[in-house]
Amino acid sequence: MYYLIFIPLYLLSLLPVRVLYFFGDAIYGVLFYIIGYRKQVVLNNLKIAFPEKSDAERYKIAKGFYHNFIDTFMETIKFITWGEKEMKKRFEADLSNFEKAYQYNKPIHLIGMHNFNWEYVNLGLCTRLKYPFLGIYMPVGNKAFDRIIYNMRSKLGTILIPATDFKNNYLKYASTLHVLGTAADQSPGNPKSAYWTNFFGRPTAFVVGPEKGAKVNDAVILFAHFYKTKRGYYKIDTEFITAEPNSLPQGEITALYAKYIEKCLRQHPSNYLWSHRRWKHEWKDEYGKVIG
Repeated sequence: MYYLIFIPLYLLSLLPVRVLYFFGDAIYGVLFYIIGYRKQVVLNNLKIAFPEKSDAERYKIAKGFYHNFIDTFMETIKFITWGEKEMKKRFEADLSNFEKAYQYNKPIHLIGMHNFNWEYVNLGLCTRLKYPFLGIYMPVGNKAFDRIIYNMRSKLGTILIPATDFKNNYLKYASTLHVLGTAADQSPGNPKSAYWTNFFGRPTAFVVGPEKGAKVNDAVILFAHFYKTKRGYYKIDTEFITAEPNSLPQGEITALYAKYIEKCLRQHPSNYLWSHRRWKHEWKDEYGKVIG
């Protein structure tokens, strides 16, 4: 089964990227105009985030989102054959805040978001860091696809840790110097145990794991924003937050993170994964105070 899936994908990966983008543009037309995949979710999210924009402006952002969404899949196919040389050409990284973080001789927790194209981070960043780069991944149900994705993401040195058993698998790295890439912008499963903070003008639930983990590990915290500079080319910027996470009140790091995401999304609104139901939980008094 593995080779039945891998060989066609490998052959597709040998095509010039402009040809894959051509296919992607056709898929975009079907997905957006005919199927309308999660279209109402995307438009509702954009209405919540940008009420000051007109319907036409939000519709334009939505179209940009779908183009970026499909480009991510086309580029992921190319990652099967692209190597370090191509990544250095296509992925620009400002490492100045990493250099600052190294001075503390602590683990570094890099907290990003679900921006396009997140796959570039695994391959574009790991070869440029002084510490091993650890990434969290969600295993795919199909074992053949899971093997293909795992091999693609780890081929340049990223150490992948399954989200399904992160705690046990992370223990052997916790006391070592490393960079851990995480994201905290997904909607939490249990709103009662979430951090609630203001995000685009309304109370929003955030997962607690990245902040708690950084405090337990006494890690240096950097926030990360990666975005498209032109088709097929991306850049990552970072913001140094703290080298003493336990000196900040509970929830403060998450509140700062929410403000950081909002700032980034206002700069590049079509570059975010708007197809997930970010505001599916409504705040209730029983959840406690809204931080920030």
